[in-house]
Amino acid sequence: MKVKRRYHLKKREVKRIKEGLADYSGLIPEKAIIEFLEVEPYPLVLVDGEPLVMLVNKRPFPTLKGALKTSIKSNRVVVDMGAVKFLVKGADVMSPGIVDADPRIEKGDLVIVVDEKYKKPITIGISLIDGPSMVRNRKGKAIKNIHYIGDKIWNLEV
Repeated sequence: MKVKRRYHLKKREVKRIKEGLADYSGLIPEKAIIEFLEVEPYPLVLVDGEPLVMLVNKRPFPTLKGALKTSIKSNRVVVDMGAVKFLVKGADVMSPGIVDADPRIEKGDLVIVVDEKYKKPITIGISLIDGPSMVRNRKGKAIKNIHYIGDKIWNLEV
């Protein structure tokens, strides 16, 4: 992963990102060192040197490392254990593997996918359908996988 630019964020930029994180704003503590990392495909926000927030279409959302550091309150999708081995290789989430989904999820929302046994985050994705439809549908893609365990963001060394 090639870093194009790296710089410290100003307080007002940090405030804007925290507001955009909403339920996950606790990822950025008051005294933390906050840096912006311009990389492809999604810019990252480093909190004390760790990539905890990613910007997808200029919207801040936790990375998997960020999701591991907080309780997942919203935009959560639960998949069965059979789907896990495919998701950690970067596969998109298919509707038949979804056990539960936040009913407030709308098409185009960023979501955190967790396994049903341990409730640990596996992947971050963009919903292709709304939450209730994810659970109801028995075929087709439900979530486009954009960040998963073992990818370039997960393995980022700074």
